[in-house]
Amino acid sequence: MEFDLKIGITYTVKQKVEYKDTAAQYGSGLVEVFATPAMIALMENAALKTVLPYLGDDYTTVGFEVNVRHLKPTSVGMQVECTATLIKVDGKKLVFKLEASDEEGRIGEGTHTRYIINSKKFMEKLNQK
Repeated sequence: MEFDLKIGITYTVKQKVEYKDTAAQYGSGLVEVFATPAMIALMENAALKTVLPYLGDDYTTVGFEVNVRHLKPTSVGMQVECTATLIKVDGKKLVFKLEASDEEGRIGEGTHTRYIINSKKFMEKLNQK
C-alpha cells in the first residue's frame, strides 16, 4: 500500500509535567524532575501523531529505535513540548528528527525510527506465538 507521506511534515505535542512524569516516579532516578523515559514517550507520541493521519484506518506505526539526548532537567509544573519532523521514508521505515523544550529552552533532541504496520495482521501474528 502507498502512503502519501512527505518529508518535512511535523507535529507538536505538549504537556504539563506532573509528579507521575518524574524520574523518582518512573524509577529511572531519585529526583523529582521530568524523567528521560517520559521525555522519550512524548517524543514517540509526537512521531506517531505526525504520520497517523496519512496512514488510513488499518495502519499505524511502531517504535523501533530511539537515539536521544536529555540535555537539561525540567521541574514539575512546567510545560514541555516535543516536535517530530519526518526526515526520511524508506518503504515502511520512517525516521524522525525530535526536539523537546520547556519554558526555558531546549531539553532534548535526537532521532526516532518507526515502522508502518497493518494493525490487525500485526496482532494476529503476535497472538500466534
